[in-house]
Amino acid sequence: MPIIPRILVFAGSVRSGAYSGKTADAGQKALVLQGAEVTRISLGDYPLPIFDQDTEKHDGMPENAMKLARLIDRHDGLLVATPEYNGSLPALLKNSIDWVSRVRRDGNQVLRPFSGKVAALCSSSEGQFAGVRAINHLRAVLVRCRVDVIVPECSVPNGADAFDDKGDFRDERLRRAMENVASALAQRAAQLSRRNEP
Repeated sequence: MPIIPRILVFAGSVRSGAYSGKTADAGQKALVLQGAEVTRISLGDYPLPIFDQDTEKHDGMPENAMKLARLIDRHDGLLVATPEYNGSLPALLKNSIDWVSRVRRDGNQVLRPFSGKVAALCSSSEGQFAGVRAINHLRAVLVRCRVDVIVPECSVPNGADAFDDKGDFRDERLRRAMENVASALAQRAAQLSRRNEP
């Protein structure tokens, strides 16, 4: 029986009306149409201190880092939509990745949530460049965390005009790009699913 991939979707911004949030929502819709089981979260529900090894040493792993790590571990793949802040990914997103990448155990169980996970990346911005610098930095960070980042991506320019009243892309090229992302991610996530293991 074919595996129905479980995909976790989130944006790198928690601002109300954020283009990355709308892009993540579009990704969620596209993944559902591909038959994936999708969980959409906000990083704002998992507040974390700025990563500091002294904090980790003295206070232990923050509970929200553990919650995120467990959530990522329970899914076969990730779709991450990042905005671009000063030519790179936002601190909220990078900080969340930094903390989760430090998780090694959950009680007596080994837990390495990013290792072997597959991810698709999207970006957005106010201007024409569509956040491509941020998406390149995000890819480098996730690859360093041993995430398998797929090639198709969806970068959204002119975010203020990119979405209609239903949250769908106005531009057919963006709709096709997101469909390609969702299709490739769903297929790869099903192939790599740890639930395929005996």
